[in-house]
Amino acid sequence: MTPGLDTHTLVSLVALGMGIAFVSADRASPASRALAGGFFFMGLSIYLNVVWLAVRPELMSWAGWFALPEVLSIVCMLEWILRVRRTIPVSADMDTRTGDRVLRLGQLSGVLYGVFSFIWPELRAQAFLRAGDRPELFLSAGFWVFMGPVLLAMIAGCVGIALLLKRRPDRAETIRVVAMALAAPLFVAGFVLPLQWSALSVITGELVFLIGAVHYHVLQGQRGQFMSRFLSPQVARLVSERGLDQAMRDTQREITVVACDLRGFTAYAAAHPSAEVIAVLREYYDAVGREVAAVGATINDFAGDGILVLVGAPLPVAYHAQRGIELACRIRDVGVALTQRWSRPGYRLGIGVGVATGVVTVGVIGSASRLEYTAVGSAVNLACRLCEHAADGDVLVDTRTAELAGAVALQARAPLQLKGFTAAVPHYAAV
Repeated sequence: MTPGLDTHTLVSLVALGMGIAFVSADRASPASRALAGGFFFMGLSIYLNVVWLAVRPELMSWAGWFALPEVLSIVCMLEWILRVRRTIPVSADMDTRTGDRVLRLGQLSGVLYGVFSFIWPELRAQAFLRAGDRPELFLSAGFWVFMGPVLLAMIAGCVGIALLLKRRPDRAETIRVVAMALAAPLFVAGFVLPLQWSALSVITGELVFLIGAVHYHVLQGQRGQFMSRFLSPQVARLVSERGLDQAMRDTQREITVVACDLRGFTAYAAAHPSAEVIAVLREYYDAVGREVAAVGATINDFAGDGILVLVGAPLPVAYHAQRGIELACRIRDVGVALTQRWSRPGYRLGIGVGVATGVVTVGVIGSASRLEYTAVGSAVNLACRLCEHAADGDVLVDTRTAELAGAVALQARAPLQLKGFTAAVPHYAAV
């Protein structure tokens, strides 16, 4: 094997290794799988079209089939850009269809390149691949039959990235997609440059993107450290999907708040060993946490025997009012069962739950060493006040929650005079 072929073998192995690394790092992500496929098929293409054809020239009749990995690489790379675009939130008035259509057109161009390669395999080998060895081929129709679709696919990818950047992605994603935009022309040049230069062009492109990818994953690791400061896995998911900047922004939205606490816990805690009290709280927190996770809500705060839950933040929850009442009833049911078991003669425990819905401001607060996701608004206060007035086994619900929940079994109660509210507050009890 000649030194040039040895070099291309190494370039091929680097691309294959990058593909394996990307998919093994995040195999659950469709975007990571598409990116991995792009580099894997790029490596396979380099090996088949440069190395294998050089050592097995009798396989030239199969050269059309050897374009298949190139087609798959183009399609996967553009699919990666498309998938990344879909992870970045946009305003309701922004039209995202143009970018998607441009990328689909690029994928279609890649497929067209494969069709032409299958129909004219010898023309592809003689007039397109390594055309740089004979510069006069750049002006031939045979060259542009293949270069045209490849260039169109590359331009579609760059336009897709430019439109993606208009959405202002976070810094980590910006670095990665810009690296791909810089690497793409180097990959395309590898098709036509003379053998001794094509390897340098492709390996430079691989290094450019690898630098961007390393920056991306380092910043993702910093996100992971940031996420460990939060109480909720939903917040971690928010940071992972939308970026640190998005998570740090205060937003206003209508959500449902569920507040619950134990009845008789203060006297119980004073009369029992601290180890037993901690065991009761741990079991209580675990039981409530399971119910919260089941409806996709977020535990916002633990405060002794009190728990505050957000339904609809940081991630939206469809029918949050109905889900909030459902969650409150589930917490009541498990709480009643647990408190009956924990109660001792003279120290009876119970549980009360309050539910309220309204527009709140949600965001990150805290110090440099500890950050928390929280909600501030009248609905939070109302849920807590209703919880205070709830008797053992009661789930008290405000009127806005009842209005949004619709056909949920609720029973009207007499208005309550609640601390912090000037007028008596009408409410309901969940049956």
